[in-house]
Amino acid sequence: MKLSQIAKDYDIKITNDINISGLNDLINAKETEITFLHDIKYKEQLKQTKASAVFVTKEFSNLCPKTSVPIVCENPYIAMAKTTKLFSKPLYKTTGAKPNIDKTTKLKENTALGFDTTIGKGSVIFDGVFIGDDVFIGNNCIIYPNVSIYSGTTIGDDCIIHAGTVIGSDGFGFANDGGKYIKIHHNGVVKIANDVEIGSNTSIDKAVFGATIIENGVRIDNLVHIAHNCHIGKGVIITGQCGFAGSSKLGDYVVIGAQSGVSGHLSIAPYTTISARSGVTKTIKNSHKQYTGFPIMEHKIWLKIQSKIQKLLPKDKR
Repeated sequence: MKLSQIAKDYDIKITNDINISGLNDLINAKETEITFLHDIKYKEQLKQTKASAVFVTKEFSNLCPKTSVPIVCENPYIAMAKTTKLFSKPLYKTTGAKPNIDKTTKLKENTALGFDTTIGKGSVIFDGVFIGDDVFIGNNCIIYPNVSIYSGTTIGDDCIIHAGTVIGSDGFGFANDGGKYIKIHHNGVVKIANDVEIGSNTSIDKAVFGATIIENGVRIDNLVHIAHNCHIGKGVIITGQCGFAGSSKLGDYVVIGAQSGVSGHLSIAPYTTISARSGVTKTIKNSHKQYTGFPIMEHKIWLKIQSKIQKLLPKDKR
């Protein structure tokens, strides 16, 4: 798509009308992509972006690099949301190569396979599984009944995905335009590495752009939600009924207790333990510590507070 086609609604004259291949964030945008600045805290990233064009307010348009065309608009976030639709792919392919399934892999009945999909050696795909277009599944995987794997998903070797799980669905992304919710089309993918086990009825959303990533050796329990653009580090353990907002990042070997929640756009340091029913609302920078409560605090401090609260109660109420 030509840059002039995108810019025409913003009364911007384009002298170097290049092809735009897609959208991306400020840091990861390539020279053929367009990006946006919606929050002042990312203005330093704006100065470094390689994007060909940037949706930006007039106030910060002078911060755009010389190589980036500022597309000045009132609300860059809404502009980005509307533009995602221009780059969304068709829901499914009507032509393509037949699925490439290794002869040692076993497919049960009523399995739906999209075009240009590959499944490696020794895998087992149970009844009622849906696998979209352009999916890659490695060797020795087990996909249990009624799992849905959306187009573009990559799954490594030795993975187990239990019944009812959905991988690659759209994230929960909308821009509020005067009371009307504009859908943000999620044009990214999900990438799952090797030796990952995912429990039943879990949802892993695809990225807005780029990828939602699950690293090697991760263990995910039942009824877990992982939102768009999350990055789950190597060897992480996530127990049941946990939720992760968009772009949250878990370091290697983090353990998350049941019914805990993690806010978006924050990081948890490697080897951190989050106790059950805790709420992580800020970045955790120090490794090898345990945190508890909502909002979280170090576990040993939480224990002291609980002890003091108990002492405030009458003895017959403790």
